[in-house]
Amino acid sequence: MSRARTGIRIFSIYLFVVAGVLILIPNILFSLLRVPETDEVWIRVVGVLSAVLAYYYLMASGSNMIEFLRWTTHARLFVFASFLVFVLAGLAPPVLIVFGIADGAAALWTASCLKGR
Repeated sequence: MSRARTGIRIFSIYLFVVAGVLILIPNILFSLLRVPETDEVWIRVVGVLSAVLAYYYLMASGSNMIEFLRWTTHARLFVFASFLVFVLAGLAPPVLIVFGIADGAAALWTASCLKGR
């Protein structure tokens, strides 16, 4: 398996973990991050969407879908930029940047692995 595919597989596992926490126990995560707790369903919806993305990434990591791997780098860098803007605009707590950094770093790792392909 190429390094890019390995990176996507690792990222998919991270995303499955985040999805599971958001679906099952979001307020535990929120309290750890000092984010206001919620009883609204929206955070669980985000967890389901994260699980779907994790599934796509996992399936792509098992195949030779180089274009898809490349697309994920663009999307994950967009996530990082968006989270940064949300925090700078005062719409989200600074801890959100931690998740953006995870996406951005993983995207840069994948991009570096795909360089020259």
